[in-house]
Amino acid sequence: MIDAAITAFSQVLTPPFRSVLWRSLGITIAGLIAIWFGLEALLGYFVEFPWPWLETSLSIIAGLGMVIGMSFLIGPISSLVAGLFLDEIADQVEAVHYPDDPSGTALPLVRSIVLSAKFAGLVLLVNIIALLFLLVPGVNLIAFFGANGYLLGREYFELAGLRHSTHEEVIALRETNRARVFMAGLIIAGLLAIPILNLLTPLFATTFMVHIYKQAEYRAAQMRLAGP
Repeated sequence: MIDAAITAFSQVLTPPFRSVLWRSLGITIAGLIAIWFGLEALLGYFVEFPWPWLETSLSIIAGLGMVIGMSFLIGPISSLVAGLFLDEIADQVEAVHYPDDPSGTALPLVRSIVLSAKFAGLVLLVNIIALLFLLVPGVNLIAFFGANGYLLGREYFELAGLRHSTHEEVIALRETNRARVFMAGLIIAGLLAIPILNLLTPLFATTFMVHIYKQAEYRAAQMRLAGP
């Protein structure tokens, strides 16, 4: 798994990925900026104080709070971005590392975005709950990594698998490899926790999970050949 993570991260920085990298970064950053200014405008509209010093102090506190909150939004936003570039990234990975395997079938764009939006909403909800535990020592890290490890592992595994199998087959394969998928999700969550590098999450996670799915698929095929 570590080898797959290193391979995925190194491939994200190669020339074939640079176009997707810049587009992905652009959309992610644009989304974060739009949310930032939207929240700032709402705060300025609903909160007014007669004393400038109090308003300034609260603006600084609110700004710090938004910085922390924005870090929790990178997960949901990256989930949406993944839906836009999933097939382009997966095609590159499969062409380089699995040229002898049947090529994956691209998901319809609308379905890909809808699936990503559903996961993004779930990730957002869970991260809001994790945010409530931010001030509880120990629990905050467990909540963040545990929730994101499970959700991101589940999402990216299914998105990679749906290019090759039905939804039911992908879920069955994920359940068979639940521990491995969760560990892969923890690695993705680890990248998500690193400032600046977390902007690479959609590309890395998609690339990484293509490898994890392929490995799970190979093991399942070997077990079928081995028989009962």
